Amino acid sequence: MTPTLASSRFPFADFPTSKVAPSGKICRTMAAEKTNGLILRVTDFSETSRIVVLFPQDFGKISALAKGGTRLKGPFESALDLLAQCRIVFLRKSSGGLDLLTEAQLIQRFRPVERDLTSLYAGYYVAELLLGLTEDYDPHPLLYQEVVQTLEAFGDSEQVRRAILRFELMLLREIGQLPDFETCMGCGSELTTGRVFGFWVSQGGLICPGCQREEFPPVTVHAGTAAALRTYSAEGDQMWRRVDLSPQQYKEMRRVTTSAISHVLGRRPKMLAYL
Repeated sequence: MTPTLASSRFPFADFPTSKVAPSGKICRTMAAEKTNGLILRVTDFSETSRIVVLFPQDFGKISALAKGGTRLKGPFESALDLLAQCRIVFLRKSSGGLDLLTEAQLIQRFRPVERDLTSLYAGYYVAELLLGLTEDYDPHPLLYQEVVQTLEAFGDSEQVRRAILRFELMLLREIGQLPDFETCMGCGSELTTGRVFGFWVSQGGLICPGCQREEFPPVTVHAGTAAALRTYSAEGDQMWRRVDLSPQQYKEMRRVTTSAISHVLGRRPKMLAYL
């Protein structure tokens, strides 16, 4: 029989293990979990260990202790870099505390454009939003793929601004906070072309001119921008890559996504000041 990953490197990875507690009772630990994951934060815990916050493809955000994580040689192979994509093995915690990261094999490092701080800060911005807007153990496999594609796009300075917009809208969709760009949030009528709309962040979508009020000044959104927002937020559709944005459309979309994300997050993202 050909050895598999579990059988050759982790012979007991797929089975619960047992240990004897001081009371004499047999305690069963959780089976090891294997998946791909992105590293969102790394902090030193001791001289040899680190605490790592990851965004695994199949499990959602987790916090784990990496024993020996500061060593150049060991089970982590210098893979614990911010925004690196790794093949990880970890033990789920039974109650409270940190998970235990037992191995991380590097798949791909985050490589922003050399000497371009915007692409670097864009990566930090992605990490900030994932840390602030996703819940522990709430899996988002589609969002994970979007993040991987977004980080790859940051390797091309011409794609950074558009890739950020796409990521923001897909993140809002995945967490159930995507604004409605199809109908007016005031009267429910469909938004047609050839008009100027407003974005009412507290109501979660666009409003037609007839429903706008002076006491609630909205973000101005032209019809072309509304169409671009629908295209950029379409799930699984790559049509957005072929949509060129005018300076006005980009500015209006930037205002919409910033308002929506700041509203959900409860504050303006810190990294926006550098983008």
